[in-house]
Amino acid sequence: MDEPQAASSTADDPPTRQRRRRPAVPPARAAADGPPAGGRAVTGRPPGIKEVAAAAGVSLGTVSNVLNRPHVVSPRTRAKVERAMEQLGFVRNESARQLRAGSSRILAYLMLDPSNPFFADVATGIEEVADAADLSVFLCSSGEDAAREARYLDLLLEQRVAGVLVTPVDAGNERLRTLPARGTPVVFVDRTAGADDGCSVSVDDVLGGELAVTHLVERGHERIAFIGGPETLNQVRDRRTGAERALARAGLPPDRLVVLTTSALTVAEGRGAAERLLGLPAARRPTAAFCANDLVALGLLQMCVQLGAAVPEDLAIVGYDDIDFAAAAAVPLTSVRQPRRLLGRTAAELLLDEANNPGHAHQHVQFIPELVARRSTLG
Repeated sequence: MDEPQAASSTADDPPTRQRRRRPAVPPARAAADGPPAGGRAVTGRPPGIKEVAAAAGVSLGTVSNVLNRPHVVSPRTRAKVERAMEQLGFVRNESARQLRAGSSRILAYLMLDPSNPFFADVATGIEEVADAADLSVFLCSSGEDAAREARYLDLLLEQRVAGVLVTPVDAGNERLRTLPARGTPVVFVDRTAGADDGCSVSVDDVLGGELAVTHLVERGHERIAFIGGPETLNQVRDRRTGAERALARAGLPPDRLVVLTTSALTVAEGRGAAERLLGLPAARRPTAAFCANDLVALGLLQMCVQLGAAVPEDLAIVGYDDIDFAAAAAVPLTSVRQPRRLLGRTAAELLLDEANNPGHAHQHVQFIPELVARRSTLG
């Protein structure tokens, strides 16, 4: 999701003041069954609760109760007020309500990459919890850019969102600590928070890396590529650490892990890594690859097929996340599965508890990944 941009004028075309005749406002057209009792003609501004109260023949307090505490209003009176709202085209001023209340009915999820289906699935889980709580979710993307992440965090604070869920580029960003201090709870998603940094929901990525490389070693591979990056991402570092541990446990030297760093976790980067890997001398070329996510693995697989390298005979491939496209690939992809929607649901539940429960205690929930073996390693 791109950041909002403000309109601008150029220096050689400055804005000028012009006196314009305001066009006449035509009289409002009455509804087929006539306006409600006490209705007013439409003015140039949107109708407010005063107009609704006059049209329905009730007090301002009754209209306020219909909006905020409808259960205290009789069904007959509530129906009359709602009919007046509909006929006048009344729309609640939610911004004003937010200013009075000090917060909104909106949660925000600041993700790394909206093109990655993993984050879309996490967002779906968040929305399931938000819908049940009558909240909306604002989705935004850092694009793996720390400066952009910082700008969004400032914007979300200004907008008084009810809480922020974030998969951070920079977990050390001071804004992630100042938001809770200013009344906006923060929950880390797919990332472990520090002991005093709030709640977090994650998957044991070190174990995930171990599962992936152990599977490849058990299939007879002794020289394995690790493909992913940037290494500033905690998830990438943890998955590589797990791969190194699996090699050590198998008694293989560290140099048997050939690291091919990418600038992003995308299909395009996976294709580029395939060209580098297949261009290595045969004596040094890995016979298997563990990719830091499924998009990189799918790009690698695609380029292998294009260049005539058989999968898994010439190169076995393991991905990470187990997005829906993994099983649907031309050669179904072995992948380390994360409970994507459950991550989102759990994170949203922790956020709402922190926002609404005075006795809230921070929790760090970590799920266990699962290897799903398919043809890309099994043949």
